[in-house]
Amino acid sequence: MTLVYNIFYNLAKFFARLFFSMRVVGAENMVESGPLILAVNHASYFDPPLAGICSRRAVYYLARKNLLEWPFFGPLFPDMNVIPVERDGNDLNALRIVIRKIKEGNGVVLFPEGTRSRDGRLGQARGGLGMVVAKTGAPVLPMRIFGSFEAFPRDAKLPRLLPITVAIGKPITFDPSELAGAGRDEYQKISERVMREIENLHP
Repeated sequence: MTLVYNIFYNLAKFFARLFFSMRVVGAENMVESGPLILAVNHASYFDPPLAGICSRRAVYYLARKNLLEWPFFGPLFPDMNVIPVERDGNDLNALRIVIRKIKEGNGVVLFPEGTRSRDGRLGQARGGLGMVVAKTGAPVLPMRIFGSFEAFPRDAKLPRLLPITVAIGKPITFDPSELAGAGRDEYQKISERVMREIENLHP
């Protein structure tokens, strides 16, 4: 961890426990070494750090490029392992960086739904996650965050101090034969399989 990552990692963990009574179910399933995709549902701005503090190692995140223009925090995001992505999400350079980071043995947080939920319910998986799985062969760790939407939905200006639980499932591994020659249809099926695993997690 960089110094900046370590500081914000510990601050996030402190505030999550103090103000949101955060608890983790299935912490023993976390994979702390080697390439890993942390596949998480997405309902709140809180979700990336909540997923990240469940791991003892530093992980990488995707974030909209314009966030790097924020005063104070923006210049710090690269040291927090943020990979900038264009607003429309169609950023091949960001995708290449994600794939490279995973192949180098890192963990990367990805959201199968691609965007935050408007009503707190799980959305439909998109094929992007499946593409990263096919290109890297990395195991996928399904994670589901309960309570982040209620605490800080996308249209809220201030968070509410409500309890949050993160459930971590067993890693999903894919046989190389499943991924060989995979195309758009296979990418979608992989993403949907991961999304079903996320849906099956409970607090």
